[in-house]
Amino acid sequence: MNYIPPTKLQTMASPAKLDEDQVVVERKLSARVLTLNRPKQLNALSYYMVSKLLEIFHDDEGNSDVKLVVVKGNGRAFCAGGDVAAVVRDARGGDWRFSAIFLGTQYKLNYFMATYSKPQVSILNGIVMGGGAGASMHGRFRVVTENTVFAMPETALGLFPDVGASYFLSRLAGFFGEYVGLTGARLDAAEMLACGLATHYVPSWKLSVLEESLCKVETSDPVVVSSIIDKYSEQPSLKADSVYHRMDVINRCFSRKTVEEILSSLETEATSKANSWISSTLETLKKSSPTSLKVFLRLIREGRLLGVGQCLALEYRIVCHFLQGHHSKDFYEGSRAILIDKDRKPKWEPSKLELVSDRDVEHYFSKVDAEGWKDFEFPKRFNNLPAHAISKL
Repeated sequence: MNYIPPTKLQTMASPAKLDEDQVVVERKLSARVLTLNRPKQLNALSYYMVSKLLEIFHDDEGNSDVKLVVVKGNGRAFCAGGDVAAVVRDARGGDWRFSAIFLGTQYKLNYFMATYSKPQVSILNGIVMGGGAGASMHGRFRVVTENTVFAMPETALGLFPDVGASYFLSRLAGFFGEYVGLTGARLDAAEMLACGLATHYVPSWKLSVLEESLCKVETSDPVVVSSIIDKYSEQPSLKADSVYHRMDVINRCFSRKTVEEILSSLETEATSKANSWISSTLETLKKSSPTSLKVFLRLIREGRLLGVGQCLALEYRIVCHFLQGHHSKDFYEGSRAILIDKDRKPKWEPSKLELVSDRDVEHYFSKVDAEGWKDFEFPKRFNNLPAHAISKL
């Protein structure tokens, strides 16, 4: 990677006083409580936020007085993702490598969370999307409420579900991960609990007493932590029209080898039975970036056989290609259409699935051709990690 001026990196990592409020750091008895605090931006993750979170997780792992970490969001979102608008602005305004540094730091945080030696309890009382999923799904406990909405909508932006999604979505039952990642479908709390993205459902009015109880924990034993959350947990029912009732169709269609075959299978289902869900799923897929769809389908299939670190390393390669924009500029076009101009009419290039060849997709999985560029480097971890963390490696 080319030389990055120290002043630029210093500006990225050393914010003004206003930025320091983006993560509220508290110590409550035996717990570290971290609150994402950009409510007007739905707690979208900035470079400062991911750097600060990584620093705290690193320091607290060696602090025997901290038994667990609670992560939550201020306002109506846990976290609606990474600050994509800032990523696009930085990449367009100068060197794409600045954005790669931000995303690389985010992936290191994801890896740290996935292999953390102490329980992380994520309180998901609101919107959880993109980078917000990365900051929560890798932790041991994911608590949802009646306000929770989950989605990985990146293919509509000309990107792909990253932050370790090729690991945690590929572990869902059947081919539900393919469905969630390709379509950007929104899931509610009951659906998250049913598919395994969430570990507990707690009504929002109980959250304050749950947090109070968690802070009194004097052990990092996940069995003890889980039993405390269990005391406040309830079992929500799936809605009659829940997508989780359609697992037979999802498995039949999204198990296909290619995106074209997935679409064809859905169209066959649509001809045999009139169904608004199938129609809207088809419409969503046809509106998404053809390149993004094909890259993610290959990625999630490979991710099933990889550890979390290998998944993040592969995602880092791919996202650097997207940022570089040599093979496709769909990420910049999608961001323009959805986030900047908001005309919601992206002009994808290539514009059709059949114009994206296997060789085109292969480019995204190859090493990035840029001076000094390096593959994703894993943060050093302890040798005595708990079994659940070792199982992810």
